[in-house]
Amino acid sequence: MDRRDFIQQTGLAAAGLALQEALSSNISPAKKNRVAMVGTGVRGIGMWGIPVVKEFSDTVEFVGLCDINAGRVATAKKALGVNCTTYTDFDQMMKETKPDKLIVTTVDGTHHEFIIRGMEYGADIITEKPMTIDEKKCEAILEAEKRTGKKITVTFNYRYAPHRQKIYELLREGTIGKLTSVDFHWYLDVYHGADYFRRWHRLRKNSGSLLVHKATHHFDLLNWWIDSDPEEVVAYGSLDFYGKNNSFRHTHCRTCPHKTSCSFFWDITKDKNLMNLYVANESFDGYMRDGCVFKEDIDIFDKMAVQMKYANKVQVSYSLTAYSPYEGYRISFNGTKGKLDAWIKERQPWEEPAIDEIQVTSNFGKRISYPLSNKEEGHGGGDVRLRKQVFTPGEDPLRQSAGSRDGSMACLIGIAARNSIDSGMPIKIGSLTSLQPQTNRI
Repeated sequence: MDRRDFIQQTGLAAAGLALQEALSSNISPAKKNRVAMVGTGVRGIGMWGIPVVKEFSDTVEFVGLCDINAGRVATAKKALGVNCTTYTDFDQMMKETKPDKLIVTTVDGTHHEFIIRGMEYGADIITEKPMTIDEKKCEAILEAEKRTGKKITVTFNYRYAPHRQKIYELLREGTIGKLTSVDFHWYLDVYHGADYFRRWHRLRKNSGSLLVHKATHHFDLLNWWIDSDPEEVVAYGSLDFYGKNNSFRHTHCRTCPHKTSCSFFWDITKDKNLMNLYVANESFDGYMRDGCVFKEDIDIFDKMAVQMKYANKVQVSYSLTAYSPYEGYRISFNGTKGKLDAWIKERQPWEEPAIDEIQVTSNFGKRISYPLSNKEEGHGGGDVRLRKQVFTPGEDPLRQSAGSRDGSMACLIGIAARNSIDSGMPIKIGSLTSLQPQTNRI
């Protein structure tokens, strides 16, 4: 290379480097996702507030928090440590903040309102399960998603726990041959189970009953594991333990005259966070977090049994009991080549971490056990994995991410079961909304 060529080329390189540096200095930081949240109770703060700020502060910015309780939303803002405006008027928040994503963590009975209006304001939706509580609200959500072109993500964290994921993988590998039936029995204990009956969940208008609020989790797991849509449901249920079944009751625990004789007395004053979030803000809306589990207005079931038939002909027997001495579930998958059994005992804070076991037994063959640690916090490790997929989506080989169809099919089982109990008749899933069951999930 001669001197002229050298000077020319090095001069061009230097000029290019200078231009690159100039352009780099003017590049603004990557745009963060503008996120708003409506519903700032324990679930909103504990699952989608504090952890999201901690885990995704580089990509997520809270631009608004909304709740019907002005004191509670102010408490939530302080807990999150964010610098955004708080609202009690949802429409005002959406108009002023214009979020990219809206997190819906309100009472279940109002999910549809905020999901639909949120999409109409231009936001994609991240909603807690259940997506909604009845078939008319479900159809309205599906119509609004189609009309607005926005996206709904339903946060089924149970799909992401290693124990449930391992079951999915073993079933997909054909370890028990063709799946023919499932027996699934879930037990809520006298601590966790009772808590649903002292809170807003005790009323159908709020929760749709535990067949919708709680069991939607379980029905979604079944849909995901079975890889098909439910077709027909028949159910039985009653309120045999809580509510009017006791000889005494009061409005709430703090002032109850039966404290010394009631096994379900719960002292909320020992929990500083709940005192700050709920008790300190009772004057705004009158909501009492420590309500009596024997209130006579309770109209949900505490004992439920459901039979399901899937489009791929798999049959399911499911039950949910809300007053068990221990918490967990037993599930058995029956196939043409064997059987897969799994047990989970949810540990209480005072108990040591457990080992959850999955057992595969082949017809005329051997038995293999798959022990899995139960040490991870947040629903067996599902919470943190779910949040990562929601806010930094990547590959999804196990199809764990859930949209509106998944959310619909899960809550429609609970809705059909509740309708079946009320009517004494089997309910066809296809009769509830415009969604029709598919043999294989789409």
